[in-house]
Amino acid sequence: MLARHECLRVWSTAIAPRSDRYLAQAVAGPSVQESDRFVAHGYRVVFDRELLQVREGVVRMGELVAVAIDGAVGALAHHDTRAAAAIVANDRVINAAQTDLTELVITTIATQAPVAGDLRFVLSLSHITYELERIGDHAAGVAKQVPRIGAASNSGGASLDRMGELASSILQGILRALVDLDVEAARRGAAEDDEIDRLYHAYFERSLERMRVEPDWVEVGAHLLFAAKDLERIGDRVTNIAEEVVFLATGEVEDLNG
Repeated sequence: MLARHECLRVWSTAIAPRSDRYLAQAVAGPSVQESDRFVAHGYRVVFDRELLQVREGVVRMGELVAVAIDGAVGALAHHDTRAAAAIVANDRVINAAQTDLTELVITTIATQAPVAGDLRFVLSLSHITYELERIGDHAAGVAKQVPRIGAASNSGGASLDRMGELASSILQGILRALVDLDVEAARRGAAEDDEIDRLYHAYFERSLERMRVEPDWVEVGAHLLFAAKDLERIGDRVTNIAEEVVFLATGEVEDLNG
């Protein structure tokens, strides 16, 4: 799990939203007229404060989502319906965090009128909060299958456990890449999604075969496949976040889903 206070310290001191170092393709020139230095100073102070709030919110939201993934996979592995219900209920906290961040982004755009690199940074963070919210939904989707599966022996198996571990690990790695605007780390994390895809397709084939020979297992198997698909989609969503990191750092749109 990320050490949030460390992430916030790094972001508050190391990331300048208009820095050419990170936004190589940003349009040159100031966001406000330099002739009015008072206005320019006030703009930067307010905008930087609001942008830091968004960045801090993204880190906190990412932590909530990572906890949800771990909790959902653990509940599935141990047939813990109480833990699963808590994950489903807590999804509203993730949704509320995304709503609050969206409102802050809208307010920042409306009142500060950012342009060029500033606007790119704000919009990319907004896209990332959307992806995090959807990942939270997928984690809740895994948890929802727990009471439907019941205490079936060997229900999920090592494959689903491994998919969940990878999904959580990749998400945390991508969040660290976001904090550091580390392009190579983002690309490496996205590439790890291939292993989640491989595990999913292998599990899908094994489950279908078991359904053919064990008709009584069809209902359980179907719910397990729903859970497996949610875990596979988490990997895809994390890859989308990795693409936003690359965009923030380079100004280029790069497809990492290949």
